[in-house]
Amino acid sequence: MTLMFNGIGVSQGFAIGEAYVLHRNKVDVTARKLSKKQISPECRRLRRAIKTAKADLLNARDSIPKDAPGDISAFIETHILMLDDDLLSRTPIDIIKSEQCNAEAALQQQREAMAKVFGSMEDEYLATRIDDVNHVIDSILRALDTGEQAADSINLKGQIVIADDLTPADTVVMQNNGVAGFVTETGGQLSHTAILARSLGIPAIVGVHNIRQYVKPGETLSVDGKRGLLLAEPSKDMLSELRKQQKAFRQQQRDLNSLIDEPAVTQDGVQLTISANIEIEEDLKAVKRVNADGVGLYRTEFLYLNRDTLPTEQEHYKAYTKVLRSLKGAMLTIRTADLGADKEFSVTSQISHQGPLAHNPAMGLRGIRLCLNEPALFITQLRAILRASTKGPLRILLPMLTNMSEVRQTLDLIDSVKSTLDGEGIDYDPDIAIGGMIEVPAAAVAADQFAEQLDFLSIGTNDLIQYTLAIDRIDDQVNYLYDPMHPAVLQLIKYIIDAGQKANIPVGLCGDMASDPHIVRVLLGLGLSEFSMPPNSLLAVKHSLINARRVRVRRFSTALMKTSDTDEQLSLLERINRG
Repeated sequence: MTLMFNGIGVSQGFAIGEAYVLHRNKVDVTARKLSKKQISPECRRLRRAIKTAKADLLNARDSIPKDAPGDISAFIETHILMLDDDLLSRTPIDIIKSEQCNAEAALQQQREAMAKVFGSMEDEYLATRIDDVNHVIDSILRALDTGEQAADSINLKGQIVIADDLTPADTVVMQNNGVAGFVTETGGQLSHTAILARSLGIPAIVGVHNIRQYVKPGETLSVDGKRGLLLAEPSKDMLSELRKQQKAFRQQQRDLNSLIDEPAVTQDGVQLTISANIEIEEDLKAVKRVNADGVGLYRTEFLYLNRDTLPTEQEHYKAYTKVLRSLKGAMLTIRTADLGADKEFSVTSQISHQGPLAHNPAMGLRGIRLCLNEPALFITQLRAILRASTKGPLRILLPMLTNMSEVRQTLDLIDSVKSTLDGEGIDYDPDIAIGGMIEVPAAAVAADQFAEQLDFLSIGTNDLIQYTLAIDRIDDQVNYLYDPMHPAVLQLIKYIIDAGQKANIPVGLCGDMASDPHIVRVLLGLGLSEFSMPPNSLLAVKHSLINARRVRVRRFSTALMKTSDTDEQLSLLERINRG
């Protein structure tokens, strides 16, 4: 009998193969009281386990193909650095000594403490980095335990792995062993499994709760990584149809590659700018591969992670100039630090504000609020950006703007930094463009005021949707209500675009809506012509846009703003994406 399961499709493609159900040993983390004589041996035991976990990661890193996407090695490097960080290499040792407990209990205590820190972060990408903590601690716990089969000893050629979750090292090893697809019980669009599966081109579904209870090892499975559909023991007719879809998808991917050098222009002559979002320097390989028009969003928060000190001006400058050199004249848009409200995060211990954890981090001290509250932190980054502006086209993007007072304060601060650089005889681009992220409903409604004072606007739809609908899209209990096509969301986006056009300044969009080929035509119809997205989405989006006519899709976009009927929305989306 065929069984069907639904999850979150995170990596497009079709996979057919036998199930490999991965059951990890559950390590006992029950606290045990140690005698004084047992403390030193227990500390040594933990240090050996950390060393073993690090060796496994180094082996996985060394097995990555040279032509693999850069984010693969970056994730594993992050885990290696975390094993060296005092938060995991020293603090659990201190816990063992102070509480006279076993290593497993000390690690679990530290896990819970760090979970509170990451859980209070509003930035979706940073909040999901608790996955890093859990993966690294779990790897240490497994090294403390005995008898678990190593991932690199499993033959996975052509098989579909069913697991609770997968670490970056797991993913790399399994890909090297020929895995056909992944299905996990946990995770979301920004989980490691999702990001790496997309980078590696492996069909994947996440968030299929308790799937290991229903799938048996060796069963035939099919994975539809776009729709998030998993079939167990599909019929012969189903398999035949799936293989046809698989073949068609592979041909589609080959066709998309032919668009790399095609001009980004719609069928009725609308010139488009299709840029990429990047997190880390290694993402630039993917930017080059798809021939993006530039970087529409460079998130700089990585400079502040996994360290005990704030990044220096020279560290900022070095990172930005490397990216500019790689872009070879294409535009780089640097978003200033969008750090969250949490004050226990290790690096924020050096800033002056030392209040309690925010009750609601979404409404707390974050983004531009934090930067203006901590001018020393902000000035360091601004100096580096201005200095780098002589090395290539560069724009400054201010996150989380809410009112015009923040704009005026920031512009005054930038002018002050420029004056200081003038006094030091340091060159910079005096006409560097300053833009604002419009991601708060209040800012969207007042977009015309922001457009009068800034050089460009960028719509951050991830937060804009969440704030407008009061929906946390990484909360499994309510994320089904997350609706980019909600009339209120579309009307706010239209209002921002119109404000930019009235002020004759560029307006772009860098949220997830820009990476969905089935939604970008709606945005085109609303008047948008600048899009920025993860590099792996760019060619599919480009294909959708250059085969569209704005004059045709405009009326469908207008209709979508006026309806909340789900069936009518689906009908309009289908019509807007024809042809």
